[in-house]
Amino acid sequence: MTRVGRDFGDTMQKDAVPAVSADVIFSSSRFPNYKIGANNQIVEAKDEQKVLSMKEVVARETAQLLEQQKRLSVRDLASKFEKGLAAAAKLSEEARLREAASLEKHVLLKKLRDALESLKGRVAGRNKDDVEDAISMVEALAVQLTQREGELMQEKAEVKKLANFLKQASEDAKKLVDEERAFARAEIENARAAVQRVEEALQEQEQMSRASGKQDLEELMKEVQEARRIKMLHQPSKVMDMEHELRALRAQLTEKSKNSVRLQKELAISKRGLEQNSQLYELDGPEALGSYLRIQPCSDDAPELSKCSIQWYRVSSQGGKKELISGAIKSVYAPEPFDVGRILQADINLEGQWLTLTTAGPIDPAAGLGSYVEALVRKHDIEFNVVITQMNGVNHPSESIHVFHVGKMRIKLCKGKTTIAKEYFSTSMQLCGVRGGGNAAAQALFWQAKQGLSFVLAFESERERNAAIMLARRFAFDCNIMLAGPDDRAPLETNGAP
Repeated sequence: MTRVGRDFGDTMQKDAVPAVSADVIFSSSRFPNYKIGANNQIVEAKDEQKVLSMKEVVARETAQLLEQQKRLSVRDLASKFEKGLAAAAKLSEEARLREAASLEKHVLLKKLRDALESLKGRVAGRNKDDVEDAISMVEALAVQLTQREGELMQEKAEVKKLANFLKQASEDAKKLVDEERAFARAEIENARAAVQRVEEALQEQEQMSRASGKQDLEELMKEVQEARRIKMLHQPSKVMDMEHELRALRAQLTEKSKNSVRLQKELAISKRGLEQNSQLYELDGPEALGSYLRIQPCSDDAPELSKCSIQWYRVSSQGGKKELISGAIKSVYAPEPFDVGRILQADINLEGQWLTLTTAGPIDPAAGLGSYVEALVRKHDIEFNVVITQMNGVNHPSESIHVFHVGKMRIKLCKGKTTIAKEYFSTSMQLCGVRGGGNAAAQALFWQAKQGLSFVLAFESERERNAAIMLARRFAFDCNIMLAGPDDRAPLETNGAP
């Protein structure tokens, strides 16, 4: 009987068991856990928890898909089939890995059996019996492995069949989804076309109804006008007669008012002619804007006006308010736009005695001046050619042409490209007609641009001078500025002499 020493294991590993080839790949780092059952049958050790195989998972998923097929939409069904196809692909990959692992096991069992056969010829006695038992166990394990390979091949065929089924089902589901999507798009396009046709029909009907309604309204208005005309021709109404009478009365009243004003002026002139013998002075000149009034002696006994003090006033046409015209102390006065509609009064002091002269009626406006001013208002900047006759109260020797600009917010005086004065409308600015100055007073105005800077400007005509005054006051009023002459805002509540 052969004795086995301590180095038996090392000797057997070195001499009896050939080395395993390096190109063999094992799927696990440990040998499978097997147990010997009855009749030397090899039985796998069962895990405590049962893990479902991939085949069972796919089968359960397929059953659930079949149960829910009637309740799922086409899109959900396609998604489910795609998931099933992915699971089948995974199952096929797992089967391929199992096949590779089975091949590795066969190689391992073959090498192990060859090693045991080699060891069997070298040992005797009990060790030989143990080697024979090990060989029988390896052969049983090989048979078991062959059986498992058969089952694996069958399972692989079933998985392949299921994968093909799921792939076909997925393709059918995709086709169905595409068909349903195309059908839905066609339905949407048809619905849009129908809505557009309905909208066009409604718009056309609305246009036709508007056109027909407008035409009916025009025809109805024509019929009403024709009916009114026929009624007026055959049955004139009392209202029409009253309207004609009112128009005639208004025309008569206007004519009588004009005649009354004319008669009042003629009466005043005749009274002045009758009183010429008793009065020493009289007012001479047209009583209208654009002219000038002059105090003239009408008696040889009248003192010289240079020895008398004179003051002009503007009086309300009702005779209530009398306003002193500051600076109007000459024998000549040219009415300005403020004087239109008012009576002018001149008070003469003759050695302590006061003599009062008044116009026959209110000052009349200049013909066509209003329309001329309205035409100029439309311009942004209005220009007038002027000559400076005085500057700060001193006579100006030069007679060169200057340009007087009247703007929406300011007044500017220029000579060529040189600006003499430029000021915005303010409370310190003053503008009025020249109060005195002889025959040219009707063409001149006084302008105080600011404190310490004033001008007397002569215009080309009386019309341009009055238009410049009216425009400047209008634009200043738009800027909340009352543009007037010196002390023109202080009325006197008296009718007598000062």
